[in-house]
Amino acid sequence: MQKLKGQSALVTGASSGIGKAIAIELGRAGAQVIVNYHSSEDGAKDTVKEIEAAGGKAIAIKADVSKEDQVQRMFKQMFEAFGTIDILINNSGLQKDAPFLEMSLDDWQKVIDINLTGQFLCAREAAREFVRRGVVKERSVAAGKIICISSVHEVIPWAGHVNYAASKGGIMLFMKSIAQELAPLKIRVNSIAPGAIKTPINNEAWETKEAEKKLLELIPYGRVGETLDVAKAAVWLASDESDYIHGVSLLIDGGMALYPGFADNG
Repeated sequence: MQKLKGQSALVTGASSGIGKAIAIELGRAGAQVIVNYHSSEDGAKDTVKEIEAAGGKAIAIKADVSKEDQVQRMFKQMFEAFGTIDILINNSGLQKDAPFLEMSLDDWQKVIDINLTGQFLCAREAAREFVRRGVVKERSVAAGKIICISSVHEVIPWAGHVNYAASKGGIMLFMKSIAQELAPLKIRVNSIAPGAIKTPINNEAWETKEAEKKLLELIPYGRVGETLDVAKAAVWLASDESDYIHGVSLLIDGGMALYPGFADNG
């Protein structure tokens, strides 16, 4: 059953990992998908091919989401191709880790620019189109849906990764603040906050049995997440089945945010 048939979606950072999985699942659910990428054109083309192989429609568009002119150009290209937008998946993100005392301003700024400012720029352009078009009931009961991809580190501090954790904590209140503001306009805004998910960015944490065993000490449910765990949730949040869910951070983390170190009184 194609829950998103006839709708148009943009997934930022969709050339690999969580973004790629979400783009593919949106395509399988009937949406036509813009696959955004910054550097990996081959990865973006692979995502497009997988969507098309499943009978969907997709186009890859290069843009740096931290640059206003590139974001606006990407949306213009999307509207030329698909007419409008119904779903935005704000997924682009990166890590540039360093101990706090050694972190450079460039490393701080780059992560904030991509992870947080990029979400602002894309959400603003999407919301402007949602307001212009309004609700089209044949497409969705909402004027539009914005899903911000955050992290379990929007609530769990992470020493050695202060730029990343700060960006994700910022996403949490960014999401809630625009959700509060946009609700009367029938625009739904939510976040997904993944925990440990098997992606290329963190393969060192799970690629060996020893590494995975250590990682599982942080996950009460006893397994490391898969990108499909996040992708299926994103499709549901983008569908009318979740129409009354608004301003929520959905943690997909196997219980990591339960602070398992305190399970035996700490």
